[in-house]
Amino acid sequence: MQSVSEVNKGYFGEFGGSYVPEELQKVLDYIEENFLKYKDDPQFIEEYKYYMKEYVGRETPLTFAKNLTEKLGGAKIYLKREDLNHTGAHKINNVVGQILLAKRMGAKRIIAETGAGQHGVATATACAMFGMECVIYMGKEDTERQALNVFRMELLGAKVVPVDKGQGRLKEAVDEALNDLIANYKNTFYLIGSAVGPHPYPSMVKHFQAIISEESKRQILEKEGKLPTAVIACVGGGSNAIGSFANYIDEKDVRLIGVEPAEAPTLTEGVPAVLHGYKCFTLLDEKGEPMPTYSIAAGLDYPGVGPEHSFLKDSGRAEYVTVSAKDALEAFQTLSKTEGIIPALESSHAVAHAIKIAGQMSKDDILIVNVSGRGDKDVEQVFKMFNK
Repeated sequence: MQSVSEVNKGYFGEFGGSYVPEELQKVLDYIEENFLKYKDDPQFIEEYKYYMKEYVGRETPLTFAKNLTEKLGGAKIYLKREDLNHTGAHKINNVVGQILLAKRMGAKRIIAETGAGQHGVATATACAMFGMECVIYMGKEDTERQALNVFRMELLGAKVVPVDKGQGRLKEAVDEALNDLIANYKNTFYLIGSAVGPHPYPSMVKHFQAIISEESKRQILEKEGKLPTAVIACVGGGSNAIGSFANYIDEKDVRLIGVEPAEAPTLTEGVPAVLHGYKCFTLLDEKGEPMPTYSIAAGLDYPGVGPEHSFLKDSGRAEYVTVSAKDALEAFQTLSKTEGIIPALESSHAVAHAIKIAGQMSKDDILIVNVSGRGDKDVEQVFKMFNK
């Protein structure tokens, strides 16, 4: 393998960049060239908007959580309903964008990694619609935790490859997908699901997920005539959060709050290091290797985080907090019982923090919580936890 080169682009402060073998850098440069060529192309935008409306079902509602707001007696809570997208999560926004790009680049085969399975399901769904071969890498333990999503992917025509190296989780799935890309880059497009990886992936994922905050900003101004006090989203790799934050980053009076699992507190306790070809806050063990992580929410189970989140934390523009598995499970039940909305376990972390702070705020304050996915995929897992 050729020496690793650092490319001076795709940085957010000291974070990001591209620390990859030269052969992979050529592939990334080609992806970046095409992304920059098409992202502002009127035909590309028109096609993307068509699928967002007619296939994904956007725009998603910004729902006032009246019962929860009254129960807590403080800030008004609004829920950005990414759970109502086709396939049940925010992941499809990015998948459709990247597949439209891959098509223009002549790719015939799509590969992806997945943790909770939502990105895998979204990728398999779009590949079925666009007639692309689809291979999904998934940690062996995650295939067992999210067996229903594995079946959904296979039903949609994807080949799911369980990865049993290391911990057999999301990190190892990414490792295998990168190896596949290096071996098959001539006909293969690697569709990364989170705002992680070497440049241009974090910027590309943010571009397609920014539709979340583009809508919520317009919706809250229509409903309340002012911007929210805070926007809250769960953070694993960070795609739903960066999408939720994107159009508020320049609004200095809006607090941006990312919520991590207490069991994988990457931004809270991590240190700057290179992981999967880019620099970010990373949880390292005493040998300097990425630390094993575990969260009840498979989609938050990653020892690194997106480089822009690392920068937002480092610069103080965003704040990052942790929520325990116990509090996330309580929030999972609370939102279900008060609003009739069953959130994904990932999203339940964001809901839990909103529940924690809303009561301490004034009734003039407004919280927007991104419900990044629906909890159907987690009901069986939660059922087993409650019956242990």
